[in-house]
Amino acid sequence: METTNISVERFIEVRSAMVPAFAQDGSRLYFLFNMTGTPQVWTLSDHAPWPRQMTFFPDRVMGIHVAPAGHRLCISADRGGTENAQLFIADEECLEIHDITCDEAHMYNFGGWSADGKQLTYSSNRRNGRDFDLYVYDLERDAHRLLYSSAHMNVAHGFTPDGRAVLMSREHTNLDHELYLVDVKSGVAKLITPHTGEAQYECLRFIGDGTRLYLTTDQDSEFMRVAVMYVANGDLAFLSDDNWDAETLAVSEDGAKIAYSRNIGGTSELVVRRSDTGEVLIVEGLPVGAIEQLCWQPASQERLVVALNSPLFGQELWSVDLSATASDGVGALVSRLTYAAMSGLPNGVTRAPELIEYASFDGRKIPAFYYRPDGPGPHSVIVYVHGGPESQMRNDFNPALQYFLHRGYAVLAPNVRGSSGYGKVYIHLDDVRKRMDSVADLTYAAKWLVEHGKADVSRIAVMGRSYGGFMVLAAVTHYPEVWAAGIDIVGIGHFRTFMENTSPYRRHLREAEYGSIENDGAFFDEIAPILRVGDIQCPMFVTHGANDPRVPISEAETMVAGLRERDHPVEYIRLEDEGHGMVKLANRIRVFSGIAQFLDRHVGTDR
Repeated sequence: METTNISVERFIEVRSAMVPAFAQDGSRLYFLFNMTGTPQVWTLSDHAPWPRQMTFFPDRVMGIHVAPAGHRLCISADRGGTENAQLFIADEECLEIHDITCDEAHMYNFGGWSADGKQLTYSSNRRNGRDFDLYVYDLERDAHRLLYSSAHMNVAHGFTPDGRAVLMSREHTNLDHELYLVDVKSGVAKLITPHTGEAQYECLRFIGDGTRLYLTTDQDSEFMRVAVMYVANGDLAFLSDDNWDAETLAVSEDGAKIAYSRNIGGTSELVVRRSDTGEVLIVEGLPVGAIEQLCWQPASQERLVVALNSPLFGQELWSVDLSATASDGVGALVSRLTYAAMSGLPNGVTRAPELIEYASFDGRKIPAFYYRPDGPGPHSVIVYVHGGPESQMRNDFNPALQYFLHRGYAVLAPNVRGSSGYGKVYIHLDDVRKRMDSVADLTYAAKWLVEHGKADVSRIAVMGRSYGGFMVLAAVTHYPEVWAAGIDIVGIGHFRTFMENTSPYRRHLREAEYGSIENDGAFFDEIAPILRVGDIQCPMFVTHGANDPRVPISEAETMVAGLRERDHPVEYIRLEDEGHGMVKLANRIRVFSGIAQFLDRHVGTDR
């Protein structure tokens, strides 16, 4: 079958199924599905396996939280990409949906349910727009109560099993947290994780009477590990090794089994561990990819649903049945639950990347995923940079990258220094004044491509989103001779103006990574791409959402204005109804069609 002219729509319209959550009796599975163009709540059940749409919000649904009793859901959703999530209570058929927050100027983040399903917790910045406080909402009285307030980023979690306290985390930075128990009656917060140095605490699950807590943490470790915490004294018993990050965690209803995934160089491995014996099963049969979420079927210790993002299958839900065996008689029975990603793409069009390493300026090895098109090379190449910066390129499905690969472009997606997934030392290698070391890693990526015969030296483009957009702008201004084209998607042009104009609650969280205006303003000015527009040699493509609460659109428009003032080739798409990401299908098609045409004009391939 001839597949050389598949349109961008066929790739971008590949749908995603994600965020699985069982109904309280396990009879149906809720999940988010973007069949209509934006994520909405859908459901599957054994008696009706064809998915059924449950919500019809005008914009995206961001989360589903099923009550443990009372047949209710809490749904979070925002408008226009503002990220100001609102909370809605719905019956299990989603026929009656009640907005309980009604305040689109502020953010409301779901925390957890009480055991009887009559109360829930959330955190919100409604007090001053900057600090996040802890609240309890009573469904029967339709009443909100401020439980705890302080000048911090406080994140609500669930109630203790006895309902007497709420678990809360305090995020000093993205990489340093504390856990507290907040007394429901008095509002007094008790620290349960005293520690030295940085530590993260994620995937929090109480066990039994609440004296113990399953979690993932890098306290006293280089990597995130599965652990049991003894709440009374904060002692930890580690259940996984300190060599790769444990990234998800789910506990069966009776606590007999825990499931978690390990991020091994960007690819996930699923592990199931028996609580009593410590016996470990590595689950075989799932496609290669990145596991995003796990959930056990209620009243079952044998069935697990996995949200998996695979370069070969897209973003889908998979069932793992531990009571059955695979066709070879070994391990668990793995089966596909959703077929969201099925679209107009013929089988075999998408490809998994190769994991490679290259040496940077100081000899440090930088891991990267290399997507190779047909033909021997050298190729036209897109160097794609992830955001974060505490993020990681994963072995998953990226429709835009697969489309460019299909058009004959190779793609190299490096995890430059500062990326997550490789331990604490690596993630701090780009902090503050070391920022430009990670930009240099991009130049050495291009060097590796040329030296290994994988790239035409005159046809290497650089592309990135958010912080990756900053990396693009820094690359084309500090190493202008390397790049044939630059694509900046919602990127930062100057850390000074970014810090001044980003949402107030985000500023102090980013200072640990980027530095502060007060202490590092001169350095911000020294490296700022906006102040180096005259150094750019390659044509540029820029796009940004007008409602972006993270990176203000002024970052893009100042850069574009500077380029146009010197009559430099630049294409700009302003998205009036988007925020920090492109959620709406029509906008994604518009932008990536524009990028493809831009690359063909200025870089081109031999196809």
